[in-house]
Amino acid sequence: MPLGDGLDLNPGEFNSRACYFSDRSSLFGKVMRSGLLLCFGLVLAASVPAQDSGPEPLPEPVSNNAVAGLKIHGQLELFSLMGIGPKKTWDAVTTDANAINASSGKVEPIHPVPGTTGRIAAMAVGAAGRIFLFGGYVVSQAGGTAIPDVNIYDPEHDLWLRGADIPVALADSVIGVYRDRYIYLIGGRSKAGPVSDVYVYDVDKAKWSKVTNLAGAAVFGNAGAIVDDTIVYVDGARKDAATGFAASDECWKGKIDHHDPTKIAWSKLPAHPGAARFRVAAGGSEKDEMIYFSGGSDHPYDYNGIGYDGKPAEPSPLTFGFNLKSGKWQTINDKTPNPTMDHRGLLVTHDNLVILGGMEAGQKVTAQISVIPKQGGGK
Repeated sequence: MPLGDGLDLNPGEFNSRACYFSDRSSLFGKVMRSGLLLCFGLVLAASVPAQDSGPEPLPEPVSNNAVAGLKIHGQLELFSLMGIGPKKTWDAVTTDANAINASSGKVEPIHPVPGTTGRIAAMAVGAAGRIFLFGGYVVSQAGGTAIPDVNIYDPEHDLWLRGADIPVALADSVIGVYRDRYIYLIGGRSKAGPVSDVYVYDVDKAKWSKVTNLAGAAVFGNAGAIVDDTIVYVDGARKDAATGFAASDECWKGKIDHHDPTKIAWSKLPAHPGAARFRVAAGGSEKDEMIYFSGGSDHPYDYNGIGYDGKPAEPSPLTFGFNLKSGKWQTINDKTPNPTMDHRGLLVTHDNLVILGGMEAGQKVTAQISVIPKQGGGK
């Protein structure tokens, strides 16, 4: 069924046919889809400019923004979606969205995420030639709540479509893709608090299924990725009687059943380098057989960067990774320059780890695009 500007959808592809069209011309033009996908679980072939030249910053400082990567017709684009601005107040949450060309470092605004208000703590990933954006937290003067919304971005035509809602409203989950078809949401925060739920979205059928629950504590703001059939996630915030929430120090590996994507075999991993942390940036690389982690804070906090115990949170300078081949943790850089926290993911290129925005020391929201070499100064 054609839905404007030559876009064709298979009859069963989306649960909703609502489309959001932009006045501007296509961001990428009338390009042929290459079918090549590069996201959290894949190494991206194009390199981001080195730190000495540096990519240009985002148009505005933003933190707790959803991020994703997609390669179309040989051109890698990184995406920053929604998040919170420098005031760090309920009315500083934005619907703005931007695309960053990984080769040139050029940043270009795209059509904003649909809705009357933006979200923090949403999850995004590239799959099947599009960007899928899930859930998140809507903040208001009266408080806030997780939502179940699913928005799907077609970068060829700069338009948004509405997908099938998550069965449970969720925010702050780990996200990853298996076989460029199955998108997993792992843990997170519902209206009732941290969850141990795992859900999978079948892109081909536009259908959700419940998956084997987490074996460890119910957490949100945890960090991780999927590489091939393996999930690795760490840390996050769990319920705490004294302060409301405290950092979890649990690290887990999950193996997806090749015959049934709703089944995961979980096994506990040893502790990673450094202290347990909250909202670490994480992403994976199939080529490297690595899942990378950087920044975050050892102090769980609200959207303004102030801890649930009233104390300010600060970012960690540690960047590390889990080597899937050896089954061991590796320190990449224990003194990462200008560390940040408050992340929904990082993007992996051939040589670098790329972080879009976040909070710097002093809970300062930044527009910086940070480029961290995979081969750092850690031992």
